[in-house]
Amino acid sequence: QVQLLESGGGLVQTGGSLSLACAASGLTFSAYGLGWFRQAPGKEREFVSLISGSGRTTNYADSVKGRFTISRDNAKNTVYLQMNSLKREDTAVYYCAADGYGTRPSAYTYWGQGTQVTVSS
Repeated sequence: QVQLLESGGGLVQTGGSLSLACAASGLTFSAYGLGWFRQAPGKEREFVSLISGSGRTTNYADSVKGRFTISRDNAKNTVYLQMNSLKREDTAVYYCAADGYGTRPSAYTYWGQGTQVTVSS
């Protein structure tokens, strides 16, 4: 049974930083592309970032490029999202997704339960 467990969300002021982690189990971690998505209240789930199984390829939404960094540690079965220079519009529930590639949520098979990120002014 595949499980993805996000952690690291919380409340931060504008301009601050947070680091999210997603620990995976039940899958051959290094074989899977991973993504981070987010969903704000009343909005559709949107792509944030992705990373290939090897970690050599990454991609970011334009809205977070230069501020967020995705990485993975295949020895720890964990993917990370370092978020810097946070803005109020980054407020959302952040989800980790596995077994997929691309910017569409429908491209991914497995999802975590999400972690809330709230950015206040």
